[in-house]
Amino acid sequence: MATIIPRWEWRVFGAAFGAAEDAFGALTPGPVEESEELYLLSAASGNVKVRDDIVEIKLLREVNADGLERWEPVMKVGFPLPTSDVSSVFDALGVVPPPLTRGVYTFDQFLAGLVEPSGVVRPVRVHKRRVRYTLSGCRAEIADVEVDGRTARTIAIESEDSSAVIAAVRSVGLDGYVNTSYPRGLAALIDDGPPRYAVIDVGTNSVKFHVGERDDGGRWRAIVDRAEMTRLGENLEHRGAIGTEPLERTVAAIAGMVEEARRNHARAVAAVGTAGLRIARNRDDVIAAIRARTGITVEVIPGEEEGRFAYLAARAGLGATGGFLVVFDTGGGSTQFTFGQGQRVEERFSVDVGAVRYTERFGLAGAVVPEVLRDALAAISADLSRIDGRPPPDALVAMGGAVTNITAVKLGLANYDPDVVQGAVLDRAEIDRQIELYRSRDADARRAIVGLQPKRADVILAGACIVRTVMEKLEQQTLTVSDRGLRHGLLIDRFGA
Repeated sequence: MATIIPRWEWRVFGAAFGAAEDAFGALTPGPVEESEELYLLSAASGNVKVRDDIVEIKLLREVNADGLERWEPVMKVGFPLPTSDVSSVFDALGVVPPPLTRGVYTFDQFLAGLVEPSGVVRPVRVHKRRVRYTLSGCRAEIADVEVDGRTARTIAIESEDSSAVIAAVRSVGLDGYVNTSYPRGLAALIDDGPPRYAVIDVGTNSVKFHVGERDDGGRWRAIVDRAEMTRLGENLEHRGAIGTEPLERTVAAIAGMVEEARRNHARAVAAVGTAGLRIARNRDDVIAAIRARTGITVEVIPGEEEGRFAYLAARAGLGATGGFLVVFDTGGGSTQFTFGQGQRVEERFSVDVGAVRYTERFGLAGAVVPEVLRDALAAISADLSRIDGRPPPDALVAMGGAVTNITAVKLGLANYDPDVVQGAVLDRAEIDRQIELYRSRDADARRAIVGLQPKRADVILAGACIVRTVMEKLEQQTLTVSDRGLRHGLLIDRFGA
């Protein structure tokens, strides 16, 4: 076999890749190639296939810190195979060969006499239709594969230069996807398990993480759903930049979430950042630090996009149909509003009204006198002037950590249950009761309240004031709570196709 230099390879399997495919569409394609190939799968990592009566073996030699794999071609031999080459095939598959009673083996003798009876090697026939490209100096391809009536699309990028591969992957927005070799991708396809995807919402106050599994009907089932309070926006309003300690807490949380996504076999991880990253003057350094530690690029999205994701999540989670609907999502640094009729979004915007900001400005982390509370409510009301004078909606849906914690306190949930919180109804009287409950207690006393997350004790008063003010301005006595938030809308948007 001619000398072939091992290349660093990156590959992903899925149904469609949206913007990445659009990026490839702007490149000059090579000719369309179609082939019938037979892959031999086993528990080992070797890549063994037969194409045009030629056996090709590639062995995985190295996996680098970015998850790229360096594969080395070690054999390319046509049938009939001598016994020594048959042994090499089984060695690559990590399988002890059966007794070899012939000097050479034809393809049929090899398949029917050795592979199929083994019980540990799966022969998989694959039809490929692929188009090759050059992307940022790397070899690349998009291929459609069909196996036993099941289909998938795969994108591959490879080069001798690992940094060039990573740059090319990032250039088409696929760096959140998990590098998946052909043997592993085909095994997943024929085993036909529902695909899993992960999303991370990097907020001003907390980082939220969700892994969802999508069935053939497009319905999502939660595998993991949790949040960590990292306070990325701690003192951000005064300093204008994200500090070292909040950044380290946040990076550590995201690194753990990315690892958990991989343990749960998520095909891809999408991460977005919201208000805290939008306003921080050092956001580029923060994004670079997260990427260096986790391999994930956080996309900073505008507030209007937050609102769209929230609306998607509310409709999907609550089944809201018809009528004039307002969805608001209040967080640590901002609040997003989306106004719609049924499935149609008519208006969406974001305002810089978040619990962390008012907590720091008015000292709401502890007990305060009524006069301070009135000043805080007045400031919140002024900053929410954009929703003044609007017609009352037919339904108001709220989401975010403040409203879900208020609900958990109302229901006395010692252990948070998202299915109980989802769809719950809060009225103004309950919000007022809890505002007084928090106003009269310091953070330590609040932490003893059943249903309240201890790490949210210092910001819950400000959050409750924001919720109360929105209800008043939109002339609503009640609201419906959605435990589903930005992360659920992001999951639907990015991976719902």
